Amino acid sequence: MIMKKLHLFVLCVLTSFIVNAQELPFRMEELTAPDYIKAVEKSSKTCILPIGVFEKHGPHLPLGTDLYTAREFAIRAAEKEYTVVFPWYYFSQINEAKHQPGTIAYSPELIWKVLQETLNELARNGFEKIIIVNGHGGNNAFLNFFGMAQLSERRNYSLYWFQPSDDLEVVKKAEELTQHDPYNQHAGNEESSVMKALEPEFVHLDRAGQQSGIDQDRLKNLPNVYTGIWWYAKFPNHYGGIGTKANAEAGELLINSTVTQLVKMIQAVKKDEMVPALQKQFFDESENPLKTKQ
Repeated sequence: MIMKKLHLFVLCVLTSFIVNAQELPFRMEELTAPDYIKAVEKSSKTCILPIGVFEKHGPHLPLGTDLYTAREFAIRAAEKEYTVVFPWYYFSQINEAKHQPGTIAYSPELIWKVLQETLNELARNGFEKIIIVNGHGGNNAFLNFFGMAQLSERRNYSLYWFQPSDDLEVVKKAEELTQHDPYNQHAGNEESSVMKALEPEFVHLDRAGQQSGIDQDRLKNLPNVYTGIWWYAKFPNHYGGIGTKANAEAGELLINSTVTQLVKMIQAVKKDEMVPALQKQFFDESENPLKTKQ
């Protein structure tokens, strides 16, 4: 009888522990203020900022495609490795699509300031490690420069940008389920498949063939040249690829590959001591460069 009661007591404690652990949301907007304090500690003071944008995605995907994908990657990863996930963030660089309906293109000054102040506020509220999960290719150059500019003054947080790589086996399997897409850049086979898995009601594959997503290569006579009009020169329809045969099964393969990489990154970032230490050393030396060992 005593052993039975002890067994029931232990079972109740474990059940209570599991329930309580599951009750703490990881979506930032769902946290109460007292729970927010617990979430910061439970996350090892780590949060994810998923970044997307409002822009055309061919004739068949929704304007918020990058918002859906970036946040879904973050949410699925946080379910496996507890991390606080910031709400949808859409203050992005998208000047290259201003000629298309539905594009919300904020000024370069504004997107810089909003991102910096968002990071500052997250740090003021306890987060020491912030992971950017970017769903929008048009942000790549901006985020590279923004990341380097973090060295312009001392920061009390470390910024990490998730950059997944293609798993060739997964890509091959996805193509076998759909098709090979030689122009797979934007709203093409892979992105359309991912959205077919995430938000199928907003995907209209019957319209995917209404416009061309083929690279027009209109700057081929300018070798070794970069110009800001490069994307428009290639894909004026703001559609790069062939999304006609996308499907959810291929999308799930691609999503799972990305989420697996993100989970591993979160775990590594939580354990990381090198980036904060190097930042401190760098800022210390920057204040007295003549004393830096030569």
